[in-house]
Amino acid sequence: MQPGRVLITGAGSGLGRALALRYASAGWRVGVADIVGERAELVAGEARTLGATAEAFVVDVGDDASVDRLRDAALAKLGGIDHLINNAGVSSAGSVMETSLDDWRWMLDINLMSVVRGCRAFLPAMVAQQRGHIVNTASFAGIACASGMAAYSTAKAGVIALSESLRADMAVAQTGVNVSVVCPSFFRTNLLENWRGPERARTMASKLMDRAGETADDIAGAVYDGVMAGRFMIVPTSPERTRWRLKRFFPEFYFRKLVQALREAGRTL
Repeated sequence: MQPGRVLITGAGSGLGRALALRYASAGWRVGVADIVGERAELVAGEARTLGATAEAFVVDVGDDASVDRLRDAALAKLGGIDHLINNAGVSSAGSVMETSLDDWRWMLDINLMSVVRGCRAFLPAMVAQQRGHIVNTASFAGIACASGMAAYSTAKAGVIALSESLRADMAVAQTGVNVSVVCPSFFRTNLLENWRGPERARTMASKLMDRAGETADDIAGAVYDGVMAGRFMIVPTSPERTRWRLKRFFPEFYFRKLVQALREAGRTL
């Protein structure tokens, strides 16, 4: 595929930044969108050092009007969008009972409804040009549905379901727009920057990230390759692909193993 124009939300740090630089290194024109303008400008500058054309944008993905303004600015400055990566997100932990309703609303608004906003804002232009690719960042948490991550897992499972529905919409209507959903597990990043939940759970998540073998650059490379290959479900790491298949084909066995692993992790971390 020839390089085109990509817009990435949450691109001022972490996986979003890594994706912006991966696309830039392949010659794409890159739109770097983040809630912090200084971070977006910094990453856009990094993309330019790789020889790419890059534009920085400020967006609050939790606000309808802000996402619409991003659409108008990005389409004007980039001349259109070929790939949209709905990547911005926040993190939390807590059981169904202990997570407050305010935290439930916050999580669903940022991690699920922001993806809805992005899709709705940019799809009309993609459908009109009869080509494009929507890439939604979910998480393996949306597949695993582990204990103590109720709101986060629910939001990410919703992103997976949304992506499946959108893929069907686009295929039935023969729009030429493709869809991918990305389900990474723990990797070394700054996802805990916007954290809500028990401190013990934050400590556990931090340790799991530190132990992970993959960096944001590793995940970005796997995502880029998966998108270019036209894959829908992109699970970037091999152990999680095995767990995904285990849950699909042996759900009760998977559940017992999950509970056992979480109990052991609680004793050792």
